[in-house]
Amino acid sequence: MSATEDTHDPNRRDFLYIATGMAGVVGAASVAWPFIDQMRPDASTLALSTIEVDISSLEPGMSLTAKWRGKPVFIRNRTQAEIDAAKAVKLEELKDPLARNANLASDAPATDEERSAGKERENWLVMIGVCTHLGCIPLGQQGDFGGWFCPCHGSHYDTAGRIRKGPAPENMAVPVFEFISDTKIRIG
Repeated sequence: MSATEDTHDPNRRDFLYIATGMAGVVGAASVAWPFIDQMRPDASTLALSTIEVDISSLEPGMSLTAKWRGKPVFIRNRTQAEIDAAKAVKLEELKDPLARNANLASDAPATDEERSAGKERENWLVMIGVCTHLGCIPLGQQGDFGGWFCPCHGSHYDTAGRIRKGPAPENMAVPVFEFISDTKIRIG
């Protein structure tokens, strides 16, 4: 038989090569798995990925703060005067023209309707209560625009949570949320 006519005949050596290679792959996977598995979030973190908040006690003009993923979330039942003040602001006057609403497209404009819970529930405002400058917690119903004021560095937000004055570069973020009933909101 010449070299050109040599056909491969599986034998015991080929089987040993394949078996050894597979054993190496299984061994490498079993060594790597604990390192990969430890990168997953633990059960307490997963439990906080969504929360349900009862808003039945909030009358117009009242707010509450919930904790979600270690951050405060401001939930406000705005008055008609607060809604009217937010709607009166022209987009050209805003420092940040984007809504920063996780429920909408990333390029949605920062109108009052795009920042609130929508047309049917425009009185409800849900946003992460962290100043976008250095992560401080703003004080509610204060500042030059009647919304939120961060006393640490002087950022002023309006009644829709939009930055109007000060060093903060962006509007306060609106998390993913939905009304699961007339009296409950699910965040996350």
